[in-house]
Amino acid sequence: MNLARDVIRRALSGQSTAVPPPADPLLQQRAGCFVSLHRSGTHRLRGCVGRIEATGPLWDTVAATSVNVLQDPRFGNDRITLEELPLLEIELSVLTPLQHAANPLDFDPKVHGLYLLCCGRTGCFLPQVGRETGWTREQLLARLCTEKMGLPPTFWMQAGAVLMTFTAMVIGPEPLDVPAGQMVAP
Repeated sequence: MNLARDVIRRALSGQSTAVPPPADPLLQQRAGCFVSLHRSGTHRLRGCVGRIEATGPLWDTVAATSVNVLQDPRFGNDRITLEELPLLEIELSVLTPLQHAANPLDFDPKVHGLYLLCCGRTGCFLPQVGRETGWTREQLLARLCTEKMGLPPTFWMQAGAVLMTFTAMVIGPEPLDVPAGQMVAP
C-alpha cells in the first residue's frame, strides 16, 4: 500500500516513479493487481486500473498500476491532481490466477471477480462489484457486457463466450494521503 502511495505521489509531483525491488519475498511473487481510487465519504470512483494476468512480481505490478490509475481513460477530462490526494482513498486488489468457469453462471457473485471474453472484446468486474451492488449472476454478466464491453446485455449467452473467474485479497480502502514513509496501522 505504501509503495502505491509513494508512486502516485511521485508521479503527480513529476518525479521518477522507478522503485528498487523490495526484499520481501511475498512481493516477489507473480500476481495480478488492481489499484482503485475513490473519493472519501462518497466512494465516487476516481480511477481503477490493473492487470489481470500475473506478468511480473507483485511489487512491479503495484508500481505500474499505480502510475496507470492516474491515466484512467474514463477521467481524461478530470485527471487526479496532487491537491486532490487528501480527498481520496486507495484500495489494492491482489488477484488469484484466472479459472475457467464451467458455464457462464458458474460463479458466486459475492466471491468471484469476472473476466469475460466475447466477440473479440473483454470485460472485467472485481469481486467487490458483486458484493457492493447485490446484483444477480445474470445482472452482473449483463452489466459487464454493456458497461465494460460495449455489447448488448445478453451477449454473455453467445456461443464462444468464455467466462473466467478469480478472487482477490483486498487491501483497504485507506486514506491515500499519508505522509511518505508513514505506515497505516492495520
